[in-house]
Amino acid sequence: MSGLQVIFSGELLPGQSLVEVRARIGQLFRVDGERLDQLFSGRRMVIKQGLDAEAAEKYRQAIERAGARCLIEPLESQLEAPVPAIPAAPEASAATTPALSGERLQVIPRDEYMAAFAHVDAPALDVAPVGADMQDEYVEPVPLPLDLSAFSVAPVGADMGELPRPQADQVPSTDHLSLDDSH
Repeated sequence: MSGLQVIFSGELLPGQSLVEVRARIGQLFRVDGERLDQLFSGRRMVIKQGLDAEAAEKYRQAIERAGARCLIEPLESQLEAPVPAIPAAPEASAATTPALSGERLQVIPRDEYMAAFAHVDAPALDVAPVGADMQDEYVEPVPLPLDLSAFSVAPVGADMGELPRPQADQVPSTDHLSLDDSH
């Protein structure tokens, strides 16, 4: 992907008031509150990317008129930046299962969003090779020494010693009763 990106870090031009610049930038980008606080947090924030030189220059001029400074960089600069080398984990044999090592995982942020996870205390877990058995060692159960020769199985449909259900009580007849007061 080619083009330019506009990066803003909240840097003010000399002689500018933070309150006034915040108000003008908020009006320029139609943001306020939390989003405006993020823009002026001091971190590099990409405001717009994929621009041609003319559009990027318009953004720069508008931000400078508001009293702040921004950077214009090519998009490739982020993609071509060398990624810090992460030491490769030693190869584990297929017979071993991954174990929790005593080391802690070091997270290297790839962008501004992932920088929030840079100080996460996470265990460094090994990754098992393809096809490795991940289940704990299986132990065949040992049958208990029980003597079950005294027990037998009843045939299908046999009464299993259930108590007979009592017959339903007879309901008394109420035909002779009436609610009529004429009598």
